[in-house]
Amino acid sequence: MSAVEAEHARITWFDRAGVQAERDRPARAVVLPPPDRVRAVRGRGQVTIDWSPVVGAAGYLVHRATGPGGPFEPVDQGGGDLLAVAHAPYLDTTAEPGVDAWYAVSSLATIEADDGERSTPTLAVPGDDAPGHVAIDIDAADVVGPVGRPWRPIIGSEHLGLLLDTTGPGGHDVGAELAEAFRLVKAELGVGFVRAHAILDDSLGVYRDGPDGPIHDFTQVGEVLDRLLATGLRPIIELSFTPRDLASDREATVFGYAGNISPPRDLERWSALVRDLTSYLVERYGLDEVRTWAFEVWNEANLGLFWSGTQADYFALYDASVTAVRSVDAGLRVGGPATAAAAWIDDLLEHCRANDVPLDFLSTHTYGLPPLDLRPIAARFGREDLPLWWTEWGVSPRHGAAINDSPWAAPLVARGMRSAAGRVEALAYWVASDHFVELGEAPTLFHGGFGLLTIGNLRKPRYWAIAMLERLHDHELACRLTGDGAGSLVEVWPTRDDAGGLAIAVWNGTLDHHRGTGDPALDREVHLRISGLSASAYELRHQRVDAQHSNIVTTWRALGEPDWPDAAGWERLRAADRLETLEPTRTVRPEAGRLELTFELPMPAISLLELVPVDRGG
Repeated sequence: MSAVEAEHARITWFDRAGVQAERDRPARAVVLPPPDRVRAVRGRGQVTIDWSPVVGAAGYLVHRATGPGGPFEPVDQGGGDLLAVAHAPYLDTTAEPGVDAWYAVSSLATIEADDGERSTPTLAVPGDDAPGHVAIDIDAADVVGPVGRPWRPIIGSEHLGLLLDTTGPGGHDVGAELAEAFRLVKAELGVGFVRAHAILDDSLGVYRDGPDGPIHDFTQVGEVLDRLLATGLRPIIELSFTPRDLASDREATVFGYAGNISPPRDLERWSALVRDLTSYLVERYGLDEVRTWAFEVWNEANLGLFWSGTQADYFALYDASVTAVRSVDAGLRVGGPATAAAAWIDDLLEHCRANDVPLDFLSTHTYGLPPLDLRPIAARFGREDLPLWWTEWGVSPRHGAAINDSPWAAPLVARGMRSAAGRVEALAYWVASDHFVELGEAPTLFHGGFGLLTIGNLRKPRYWAIAMLERLHDHELACRLTGDGAGSLVEVWPTRDDAGGLAIAVWNGTLDHHRGTGDPALDREVHLRISGLSASAYELRHQRVDAQHSNIVTTWRALGEPDWPDAAGWERLRAADRLETLEPTRTVRPEAGRLELTFELPMPAISLLELVPVDRGG
């Protein structure tokens, strides 16, 4: 498969049945009612749709038509992946201005089941609030719970064999820069683990046939993991690809490094390889250490691009892998199915229940929208306890998409993390670094790469979005949003520390990938009203990511957009690689414990406002 074909399949698999791996069982017949109290409100440049949640729903499909009789079609925001969302409210900026928009919402029990009956069609009505204004009321004395941080547990990476590489695109030291990227996400984003993608790929030389039988060699695995652990991160061991000498089809490969996607020709040999790898890791790093890690079986086996076998072949691989890992120590964690687009979740749960196979976590992938709610699916199998890990998530599945480097991605990342907080254990951004070679080496510095960090480790706007969220305090505060696009276009995450300081993230963003360069109709004026303040004075710090702030691409453009900057260009870029302030730091004084602030918030943008007590005199 060529690089172009591989990219196309990765993006559009859900529209092309031929690239999906064979599914061996029908979708479970779980019928859910449509949500009620569906309401659609039209504002300037947007429609906000709200509804009441349905018990047991993993997600919802929002449909639109120009009349109450249809035809209704699911709203497509251009994200290139799932169209379903986990919860209301839903923001639609794709509706044609001046044309009636009727909405109906259906409930999904699982992503692979047909959506059921749609709700009664609802016409989008004009909003009563003044266009372009959003009010945010925060009570600093009302703590509603702890702040969830789903970005912390795991981050993605291209295969870790790159840690052993030297010269790469632009003459950069790949291994050194990837290690530095890991140190940065550990120090600045609080990340704890990295997904060790393709650990069994031939690039690390773990398996070959010898005259007297299989030879297992984990020398390079040890070198890679030693370098990883030195950065402060730990691995989630992804058990893929199949070593060529063990593959049932030596020609079934993907990507430039020819990862083999065929099932092993001998599951006993596969089991022995996984068992010996696990034993090697325990002997090298200690059982207590490896028990903190986890083993994820394969990568996106529901796609023909990544698995040439059937679903039954994958389950056989899963069983062999979990048995091999657990034979070393019963306390080691194994999970899956690591599928694209939340597929096979109910299938793996059913398989493990029917065959008494261990499953320690559920993992899957999605892009373009906040992740779905897998807890109701797990609950139907009596596994509400399972940790839910989205081990790949990002703003776009398209390598080379301009929005990957743009400020548009920053509020979408914030929206995804805010949505996931408290309902999933991990939302792993894919990936840490633009050192990524699936489709070949990067042609230029800014090429729409998947990384939060560029080659050379410059921080992109979406990196700064997570860095802002990492600076939130531990206690979430009660708040209320009203106005044009409140809670859908404009969102807020208000927090407080034990000393009475506040950190408040506010963002303005759309799910619509066609608005990647912004839209003035979606800009908003924000009125922030805070009550319950205990100090008589605060230092106000206001930092911003938007087209003009904390957007390293603007500096690159000022350099003339060189493919690879010269030494002077790199000096200018590194000097500009910082989180910028929107306004100078100043002292503000509440009146009777209340403070009001007003600021413009364009789309796309995210602000972090910090209020640090400087006078406790009251």
